Amino acid sequence: MTTTDTISLFLKDEAATIRLGEDLALALKAGDCLALSGDLGAGKSSLARAILRAIADDEGLEVPSPTFTLVQSYDLRIPVSHFDLYRLGDASELTELGFDEALQNGICLVEWPEMAASELPAERIALTLAHEGSGRRATIEAAGQQARRIRRVFAIREFLDAAGYPEAKRRFLTGDASLRAYEAIYPDAAPRKILMDWRPHPEGPPVYDGKPYPKVAHLAQNAYPFVAIADALRERGFAAPEIYKVDYEQGILLIEDLGTEGVLDDAGRPIAERYRQSVACLAHLHSMLFPRDIPVSDTHTHHIPDFDRTAMKMEVQLVLDWHIAWKRGSAPSDAERKEYLAIWDALIDELAAAEKNLLLRDFHSPNIIWRPQEAGVGRVGMIDFQDAMIGPTAYDLASIVQDARVTIEPELFRQLMDDYLARRRAQGGFDEAGFMKAWAIMSAQRNCKLAGLWVRLLQRDGKPDYLRHMPRTLAYLNVALEHEALAPLRDWCVRAGIGQSES
Repeated sequence: MTTTDTISLFLKDEAATIRLGEDLALALKAGDCLALSGDLGAGKSSLARAILRAIADDEGLEVPSPTFTLVQSYDLRIPVSHFDLYRLGDASELTELGFDEALQNGICLVEWPEMAASELPAERIALTLAHEGSGRRATIEAAGQQARRIRRVFAIREFLDAAGYPEAKRRFLTGDASLRAYEAIYPDAAPRKILMDWRPHPEGPPVYDGKPYPKVAHLAQNAYPFVAIADALRERGFAAPEIYKVDYEQGILLIEDLGTEGVLDDAGRPIAERYRQSVACLAHLHSMLFPRDIPVSDTHTHHIPDFDRTAMKMEVQLVLDWHIAWKRGSAPSDAERKEYLAIWDALIDELAAAEKNLLLRDFHSPNIIWRPQEAGVGRVGMIDFQDAMIGPTAYDLASIVQDARVTIEPELFRQLMDDYLARRRAQGGFDEAGFMKAWAIMSAQRNCKLAGLWVRLLQRDGKPDYLRHMPRTLAYLNVALEHEALAPLRDWCVRAGIGQSES
């Protein structure tokens, strides 16, 4: 039996009720039913209105009372249906109002839930408002994931209070393919800030040498790496966010907002000038040495891990584990697997003499902020670098000139490569031939990983949208395979039936 969690909050005024609604808007997910109980005038409609306006990110959103219509629906970031059951004749009428469908597709806010309690889901969030002195008492009962989500948004509110922003407005900003989520924080009379919600999670099952995938692939498991790399970048003049406050144990960070402009136009196409500036920034970064050990606090020093053989091979195995069976309907044979991994062992050996330095790991359009008011490398804002490693610098160049989420046409690709190579030549002591071989190997490594990752996101995680990147990924892989050093991998891909872009 799931244990119910009870939370009690005193709301001193209407503003506190609105803040509660804003916080709950960040906790609610599709499939949640929030049952709002309380006497007339207790604040149920005010709370529902605050939730709707927060999800819509529109403080002027019209929220008419559904007293007479019984239900009012809103097509928002998450669809929301607002029910008022005070005039409901019989509980069975709830089905006729489309409650089940509304709950399946979005969130249901239900005032006067006692009128149809037998028809509401057992796993609902029950919130009761009652007058108390000059304010209100909110009592919330929830269980399981719903309770944990609510506790989390309240923990973030306490964090903001401790940071000096107890009344800051909060809005959903974005989530990513990982376990992190982001909020926009609007303090009174202060610039917008960004809150990173990085909840601690179980490590997962072991996949190699008794270790879970994140540890093998050197993925950051807490906020220390993010803070360390941000500090190191800023110290060298790069535009990484300043860290205002961090709770390492809970995984909550309040950081600088670098801006809202990206490197793509309104149609999602690359803006050449911004990509060229990004490549120039990368060339400058590759000319500087970064320490392997970065002090983060009095008690913690972050050691930047190596992009080692184990991590590289773990990533390219995604082709074997996910892509091939999806592509051709049959899993790779033992002989195919053995040959493929042997090819990669030889290619990784070829990287022994490659230039190695800090690599950000995902230096591409989703993680670049364009800052037109700044100059030089300050124009290129960097985020999402917590998984940075020490490895072949060519990897990051491959990630930007072969952007996984947007097509870089051949003409722009050649321009970006020429820009980067010209800047590196001007720095002196640059082994261009060795770098280009490393670039081809790193491009192939990254695109083999992505070709498997898109299928894993589809089949394991139920995220089909990423599959639209597959044709581009395979086209990029074909470019890498043109290098003579990759002839064995090219031949293997042809025999295995991959490497050609999908129609």
